[in-house]
Amino acid sequence: MTCRSQLSAWLCLISFGLLSLFSTGCGASGGGLMAGVGVADITGPAGEVPMMGYAKASQKTAGIHIRLFARAFVFRDRFGATVAYVNVDAAMVSQMVKLRVLEILKKKFGNTYTEKNVLLSAIHTHSGPGGFHGYTLYAISTLGYMSDTFEAFSNGIASSIEQAHLSLRPARLFYNEGELNDSSVSRSPSSYLLNPAAERARYSGDVDRTMQLLKLVDGSTGEPFGMLNWFPVHCTSLNNTNQMISGDNKGWAAQLFERYMSRGAQLPGKQKFVAAFSNANEGDVSPNTAGPRCIDTGEPCDILTSTCGGRTQKCVAFGPGRDMMDSARIIGQRQFNKALSLFQSATREVQVDSISVVHQNVDMTNYELTVSGKRVRTCKPAMGFSFAAGTTDGPGGFDFTQGDTSGNLFWNIVRSVLSKPSAEQVDCQKPKPILLNTGYMSFPTQWQPSVVETQLVRIGPLTLVALPGEFTTMSGRRVRDAVRAALEQNGMPDGTVILAGLSNLYSSYIATYEEYQAQRYEAASTIYGPHTLSAYVDQFGKLARALATNASVDSGPPVPNLYNKIKSYSFITPIVYDSVGIGRNFGDVVTQPKVAYRPGDTVSASFRTGHPRNNMMLGGSFMMVQRKNSSGDWEEICNDACVETRFRWQRTNALLGHSLAHLDWDIPSCARPGTYRLLHTGWYKPVLLWQKPRQFSGATREFQVKSSSARQATGQVRDVINDMFGSGCN
Repeated sequence: MTCRSQLSAWLCLISFGLLSLFSTGCGASGGGLMAGVGVADITGPAGEVPMMGYAKASQKTAGIHIRLFARAFVFRDRFGATVAYVNVDAAMVSQMVKLRVLEILKKKFGNTYTEKNVLLSAIHTHSGPGGFHGYTLYAISTLGYMSDTFEAFSNGIASSIEQAHLSLRPARLFYNEGELNDSSVSRSPSSYLLNPAAERARYSGDVDRTMQLLKLVDGSTGEPFGMLNWFPVHCTSLNNTNQMISGDNKGWAAQLFERYMSRGAQLPGKQKFVAAFSNANEGDVSPNTAGPRCIDTGEPCDILTSTCGGRTQKCVAFGPGRDMMDSARIIGQRQFNKALSLFQSATREVQVDSISVVHQNVDMTNYELTVSGKRVRTCKPAMGFSFAAGTTDGPGGFDFTQGDTSGNLFWNIVRSVLSKPSAEQVDCQKPKPILLNTGYMSFPTQWQPSVVETQLVRIGPLTLVALPGEFTTMSGRRVRDAVRAALEQNGMPDGTVILAGLSNLYSSYIATYEEYQAQRYEAASTIYGPHTLSAYVDQFGKLARALATNASVDSGPPVPNLYNKIKSYSFITPIVYDSVGIGRNFGDVVTQPKVAYRPGDTVSASFRTGHPRNNMMLGGSFMMVQRKNSSGDWEEICNDACVETRFRWQRTNALLGHSLAHLDWDIPSCARPGTYRLLHTGWYKPVLLWQKPRQFSGATREFQVKSSSARQATGQVRDVINDMFGSGCN
C-alpha cells in the first residue's frame, strides 16, 4: 500500500500537493498524516438473548448497565494508504461480522476498505448479547443465530468507520507506555511456570503489565481528539450471574475517559473525543485480583486443578470490590487513571512517513514447520476435556476439572456419538484428551475455523499485530519478539510492536507448547494442537519480513461466509405480544421514587413496559435522568449508557406478556441541587399479531436532589464522577 512505480509516485506527489493545498497545517502533522475517529452504538438486544462469553445459555440479557460501542480510528498517509482500526465492545469478532462490515463499506467507499486494511479488535466483554457467530461451537451456547445482534454489530462497526473516514483531518500522533500493576493476575500460574526458566527470567511477572497508548492531536488546532491504548486483561469482572449488557471494566474505562475529555458536557456515544481501551495477550489474565478461593470454606483452591474438594464449581475468583459491579468499576478506573497519566505525559511524537499493511489467510489445520530440528504440523481443531471445566472467572458444569490429560469413559462415549477422533487426530492433539472433535464436525456449519486471518498494520514505526484469538501472556511475548526480530533483521529497527487481541475472527486460545502439556483451560482450548503457537510465530515472522522488505504475499485461501447457513438456525424465543392488563397503560409508574434525595443516594423507579427486543433503541435510550431548568423545560442529564444508571428488565408473566422496567440512578456527589425525574421510553408489540410495535413513554413524579453539603457521598460511582468533573457534573 505504498507508491512503488515512478508513475504511482508522481501521482502520489500530485495528490499530496493538492491535499496540502486544501488542508492547513498538513505540513506540521507528522509527515502528512490524516486521522479521523468515529463511534456508534452496537448494544444489541437487551432481553432474553443468551450472552456471549461464559457459554452459559441461561445467562440471558435482561437490561443495560453500560451500552456497547464500536470506536473507529482511520489513518491515512500522504500517499493515500489507509487503514481502519475498530475497537469493538464485544466478546470477540466473528468472520461473518467482518465480511458484512466490508460489504457495507464497499457500497459507500468502493475498494477503499478491504479485509487487508480493516482491523477489528474486541475488548472481550462477557456481558454482551450473542448470536453473531457462524461457527457452530460458538453459536451453540447462544441458541444459534440472532439477527438483532448480528445487524447491530455489523451496521454499528461500519457506521463508526464511516464517521471516522468523514472526519479525516491533519493529525499528529504521540506514543507513551507505562506499567499498571494492580489490575491483573494470572489465572493459570502453574501453567506459566512450565515455560523455560531462562525465558521467564527475562520478565518481571507472569502477566504483561505494560499499557501502550496513542494520543491523536489535531494537526491544525493542536486539540486532542482521540486516544487508543492496549492493555491485556479479561473483561470478566462481571461474572456469569450478571444479566445486564455491559462493557465491563474496559467499557467503564472508555466512558470515564471520554466524559473526562468533554468535562461531562456530552453524553456517552455523542462525544466528539473517542477513547478506546483495547485488549492484547489476555488469554490467561484475570481482573479478579483477589484471586480464586473456595466459596464454601474460604480456603485457597487447588492450584493445579482449580477445584475445592474435587469440585470446579466451588472455586471462584474475586475482584477487588464489594461485588462484581464494584470490581468492574475499580478495575476500569485503574485503567482510566493509567491511561490519563500516559495521555497527559505523552511527548514522543510518532513520525508517520507511510502506512503499510500485510494480510494473509492461512489454513491452520495443516501448517508445517520445523521446531528444534524436527518437522511438525498443526492439527484439525479439537477441544479438550478441561475446556468444559471453565475457569476461575467462570467455572463450568458437570464433573470436569482443569488439568485433565486423561478424560473419562462416560464423556468419551458421549463424544464418540458426535464424532469419534481418529488415531491420527488423537496422536496429533496429545496430550489433550479430546472432548469435542470439532475439526470433523460440520452440521449445521463448521464447528470451528480452519482458515484464519493473519494481519500486520504498520503506522510509521508502530506495528500492530492482529491476534486471531486469545493468546496467553507468554504466547503473546513470543509473537511480539518474533515480529520485532524479523523487522529489525530486515532494516526496520527501533520500532514498537503492539499486540491487538481478539482481532478479525475468533479461534479460541493459543497457549505455548509447554503450557499445552498441563492441559488447563487455555491449553484445552488451543484448538490446532501443541504446535499452534509455533505456527503463529512462524506466520507472523513471515508477514513481518514481507512488511519490512515491501514484498507481496498471496492472499491465501478465502474465509467462508457462513451467514446463509447459520441464519436458519435460531432457537431464541420470539416475541409474540406484550400486554399490561385492563385499565393499565404502558409507561405507567408502578413504583415511584421518594420525594427527596441527596448525592450518594440511589433513585429507583419501576414502570410497566414492553419487551426491549421490540426496538433496541440504538443511538437512543430506555431511560433518561432529566433535570428541570430555569425555563421549566426538562434537560437530559444521563441515560442508560451512563455508568451511574441501570436499566433492568423483568418478565413478570410470560404467558400474558407482562414486563417491568426497573430504573436506577446513583446520584453523583457533584449533582446540582434541583428538580429531577426519571423517564422511561420503550416499545410494545400489540396483541393483534399483524400490528407493528408501538412506542410509549412514562415519567416518574418530580423529586428533589438537595445540596451535597448536608451529607458526605458514599464513594463508588458518585466519587469517580465527582473526581473527574468537580462541581456541576450535570
